[in-house]
Amino acid sequence: MHRILGINVPQEKRIEIALTYIYGVGRSLSNKVLTTTKVDPNKLAKDLTEYEIDKIQQEIEKKYKVEGELRRLISSNIKRLKQIRCYRGIRHIKGLPVRGQRTKTNSRTRRGNVRKTVTSGRRKAAEKT
Repeated sequence: MHRILGINVPQEKRIEIALTYIYGVGRSLSNKVLTTTKVDPNKLAKDLTEYEIDKIQQEIEKKYKVEGELRRLISSNIKRLKQIRCYRGIRHIKGLPVRGQRTKTNSRTRRGNVRKTVTSGRRKAAEKT
């Protein structure tokens, strides 16, 4: 198994797809890295040489923020939004959708499966014993 930036990339996939297992690397960035390093994107990950793996790893490390560095950056940005109490920060604090989605319906992912329905004000009669 090849390790690129501390991540085990799958052997049986094309390197173009295998690089997307790294946090912060998508299809477009993967293609960009492979063209600059002159590695064939159709090659399987297991067929790469050590030299090609080193070139890919150096290119990603040199130019892009990925994995832990990117996660720290995102979390610090969210922390800053919460601290300055802007609208987006307040939405993060409350655990609601941040990017303008509706909340009357369809926000189960952020709120959890909370079904808030209003019933009639009457309570059931006490059971007879």
